[in-house]
Amino acid sequence: MNAPLLVIAAGGTGGHMFPAQALAEAMLRKGWRVKLSTDARGARYTGGFPHMVEIEQVSSATFARGGALAKLAVPFRIAGGVLGMMKRMRRDRPAVVVGFGGYPSIPAIGAATLLKLPRMIHEQNGILGRVNQIFATRVDAVACGTWPTTLPAGVEGVHTGNPVRKAVHDRAGAAYIPPGDYPMSILVMGGSQGARILSDVVPGAIAALPPEVLQHLRVSHQARDEDFDRVTQFYADHGISADVQPFFTDVPARMSEAQLVISRSGASSVADISVIGRPSILVPFAAATGDHQTANARGLVEAGAAILIPENRLEVSTLAEQIATVLTNPRGAQMMANAALSVGKPEATEELVQMVEALARKD
Repeated sequence: MNAPLLVIAAGGTGGHMFPAQALAEAMLRKGWRVKLSTDARGARYTGGFPHMVEIEQVSSATFARGGALAKLAVPFRIAGGVLGMMKRMRRDRPAVVVGFGGYPSIPAIGAATLLKLPRMIHEQNGILGRVNQIFATRVDAVACGTWPTTLPAGVEGVHTGNPVRKAVHDRAGAAYIPPGDYPMSILVMGGSQGARILSDVVPGAIAALPPEVLQHLRVSHQARDEDFDRVTQFYADHGISADVQPFFTDVPARMSEAQLVISRSGASSVADISVIGRPSILVPFAAATGDHQTANARGLVEAGAAILIPENRLEVSTLAEQIATVLTNPRGAQMMANAALSVGKPEATEELVQMVEALARKD
């Protein structure tokens, strides 16, 4: 019990949970105790967390889901979560509390604010999420994964980059094998929960590739449960070797083996692509708050590491042409891989660790 305690609060998506996991892994190596505060939805993403991390499920809610009665209950559920977290923090006082966004992070950051504990937030995207907007002026520090990040007046951010999990960091700068006359791989990711539009368009675009490319190709395609059967059947009907799953637990390994990544441009996906260093075709989620996925992609696109296709322009023929451009141009693909590495921040986790330790010393 003498080891300092870090409480990490994160919402229920991979975009929040993966960088939270990276910080948890690093702080455990530093000899800290770590607790993760999340809700039942976030608990689905805790399988990769070290077993020493204590998982605390808290009461929280969002105005984005449910009917009128559910929305009326949201403030009361959040207040209950904050009060419950205050009781826990009084029993076992954290040295620092770090929030990664999402409604489930409100109880821990709210309690830390009321108890005046050292606290900070990390924003993965170039636009602050709703919860981080609330707390940006109420915390001791704001770490930014994407730069520049739009911040409230008077708030200064620190560009740490987005922490990546140890499995990704272990493959940082993994040697890239340019496309050629041998087995090649495409990794298709729609964020931590899949993307319908990628399941609608990508299989057809791959099937439309020239036979001399297609004969060497295998595909790893992440598809939502409701899209799984039709995507699997399409690849089988067209004789394409494809591994279709709702969620890949080994994304770092698959990405390091890929000649091309086709993905949403969520902050964690962009961080993984830039740290491992792979050519990519990015399709930002059009409905993302403040169009933050386009902002996330900007660094890779401007460096020449990625091709950006807006959702409203994503068609089979357009995508097939861009895939073929990468897979038939080994020199260009290698240049894209190198460019991705040039914007990566594999040291992001360590910079976040230093901010946590500085807050603890200040306290």
